[in-house]
Amino acid sequence: MGALHVASAPLAVTTAGHGGGRALGALVLGGIFLGCSPILVRLSSIGPIATAFWRLGFALLPLGALFAGGIRTGDTGRLPASRSDHLVAAAPGLFLAGDLATWHISLHMTSVTNSTLLANMAPIFVTLASWLFLRQRISRAFVAGLVLSIAGVVILNGDTFRTAGDSHLRGDGVALGAACFYAGYFIVLSRARRLFSTSVVMLWSTSAAAACMVPMALVFEPIFVPRLLGGWLILIALGWIVHAGGQGLITFALAWLPPTFSSLTLLIQPVVAAVLARIVLGEPLGLSQIAGGAIVIGGIMLARRTT
Repeated sequence: MGALHVASAPLAVTTAGHGGGRALGALVLGGIFLGCSPILVRLSSIGPIATAFWRLGFALLPLGALFAGGIRTGDTGRLPASRSDHLVAAAPGLFLAGDLATWHISLHMTSVTNSTLLANMAPIFVTLASWLFLRQRISRAFVAGLVLSIAGVVILNGDTFRTAGDSHLRGDGVALGAACFYAGYFIVLSRARRLFSTSVVMLWSTSAAAACMVPMALVFEPIFVPRLLGGWLILIALGWIVHAGGQGLITFALAWLPPTFSSLTLLIQPVVAAVLARIVLGEPLGLSQIAGGAIVIGGIMLARRTT
């Protein structure tokens, strides 16, 4: 582990002050909101890519209202002016489009627990990228918290993962690809958040992601529009609660918290997904799942205290 200490400033969780405390609370609440996502995607009456597009499209309504309100009150901060500014603000959306497309597809190819487990391996890739490319120093204690949290996720979803069978392997691979996209999203989002406000980054990146998603949905999805009211309500919940709410809270938090710690905290998503899968889909939730959830939370607390 000593090789992880490169010549740079140590990784720290900057939560001092009122803003940092709110950031940590926002991050956890955002993770809870995002934990609702896999159940809603599975319940959607249209295909996975079309679901991803409508998720982004409906999110633009509250995000646009938030941006307009900020313009009126002067709370939007610096606005993108140059071409490079627009690219920085929109760039997270390119990774987000890849993440949503691959993860939504994986949810229809493998189990909810398998997909959620593998898609939330993003902290591994975020930590490696931060160490290799951003020259951040990763402490041994943080790595211990990361390993402990990932072990908890594996225990939480272990029974389903072991019994999935070969037919689920392709879906598992797609979910792992989603984790790579999500790691890139976190790193690029963190950079954009240092320059622009939450409303600016969310509106620009969501617009970019929706623009990427619509041609894929029109080409590959046989059903683009839900036929029943319930289908629309699921898409609205994905757009307003999961994306505008969950991703918005995470974007807010990244102004104070580093992407490595933020992605680790979001391992709470599989815990929420497992509980909802038990309530909504009737999937089992035994002692091993409960123990796994406790280990995830313990790993997060270890990383929070020692970084």
